[in-house]
Amino acid sequence: GIGFAFTKRAFESGKSVVTSNKEIVAAHGPELLKMAADHGVQYLFEASVGGGIPIIHPLSQCLAANEISGVAGILNGTTNYILTKMKKDGLDFGTALKGAQKNGYAEADPTNDVEGFDSCRKLAILSSIAYNEFVNYKDIYTEGIGKVDVADIKYAEAMNSVIKLIAVSSKLNGKIFARVSPVIISEDNPLSGVEDVFNAILVRGDSVGDAMFYGKGAGKLPTASAVVADIIDIVMHPDSICRYVWDR
Repeated sequence: GIGFAFTKRAFESGKSVVTSNKEIVAAHGPELLKMAADHGVQYLFEASVGGGIPIIHPLSQCLAANEISGVAGILNGTTNYILTKMKKDGLDFGTALKGAQKNGYAEADPTNDVEGFDSCRKLAILSSIAYNEFVNYKDIYTEGIGKVDVADIKYAEAMNSVIKLIAVSSKLNGKIFARVSPVIISEDNPLSGVEDVFNAILVRGDSVGDAMFYGKGAGKLPTASAVVADIIDIVMHPDSICRYVWDR
């Protein structure tokens, strides 16, 4: 695609690249990271997951002393908003979706969000960094929220639980498990209280235990915040080598 071509051209010109394009990172991460390393430049993509929530850098740098065993989160604001409206206002899926579109939280074609594809690509990126090996989004079982109805939400409520679209991965005995799907989670779970367009990511490390990252997962200013932070990082450390290299 055009984004891949522009990124490649920038690397070949000796320029670092900052992106918020999760599709390119999830699909072409290994090639682009190797290309950046070969040209002595940086490829940073904090804004590709979680909007303004700092998660990529903490995962790769701040939690580097940990063996990461699991990642779980609400990675898509549109679906979380829809499920919140269904729970709080008793709306059916179609009505809640129309409200999300009217408020600018959902695209005219909401497929990427409601079918879970957006969350799937973000989970692939997070998992690749957490376990330091490429996780292909095409291998992740993905199910959206289109089949969730008000009765499901009421059943969950009767169990002191809520339904959320959860992206989860874990690494055990050298093997990685990953999936995106609606999940009934107990109100004791910190992800249960994440509402509307907010995102949250739980990371489990062997030393730090559970760490949670929470904030606005989309929007112009939060995304710009992450992009500018990456640009500042490159300006402050111009001689840094490419931070990640994943083998396929």
